[in-house]
Amino acid sequence: MAFLEIAKQRYTTKKYNSEALIPEEKIAELKEIIRLSPSSINSQPWKFFFVSSADMKQKLAAASYWNAQKINEASHLVVFSALTDVDRFEEQIANTLPEGSINYYKQFLQSKGEVHVQSWMKQQVYLSLGFFLAACAENHIDATPMEGIENSVYDEILELDGYQTLFAVAIGYRHVEDANQPAITAKSRLTIADIIEEL
Repeated sequence: MAFLEIAKQRYTTKKYNSEALIPEEKIAELKEIIRLSPSSINSQPWKFFFVSSADMKQKLAAASYWNAQKINEASHLVVFSALTDVDRFEEQIANTLPEGSINYYKQFLQSKGEVHVQSWMKQQVYLSLGFFLAACAENHIDATPMEGIENSVYDEILELDGYQTLFAVAIGYRHVEDANQPAITAKSRLTIADIIEEL
């Protein structure tokens, strides 16, 4: 299927079929895809948690406001976290990045202070979200990105150290009665004229 058609069909799933689980080989493929996500200077300031345990999903769902039902019904929940420990990040890039990339970091990021670096690291994680959602759609896996979660509670449940939860994505297969799917409710987007300008 052409990517344009995939984009037309992908949507934010509101109701999952709890009986339909994503095959392990597909989960393995998604893990490898997310590992290959792009980031500025190949910084990779992230960690991803693939949650399939019903018990763990229930704990996280309880800290997810109106998103609880989606998480409990979905096949998996993927939690996206960003590095917050700048010293750990600098140690990581010292061992993995070429000199040019490290010099860029020092000149344009480190020089602006720790708060700026932490904000920049979070932005890289959002790049991986777009990559991941596209990969799910291409694999006919439904997904629901969610910022409506209690981030600090997620951090405690996942026992994060030096990382901070940013958002989560429920993945699985839609319920036939999910009213948000394009076959039932047409997608709503601004027109090209509203959002794109040629110069």
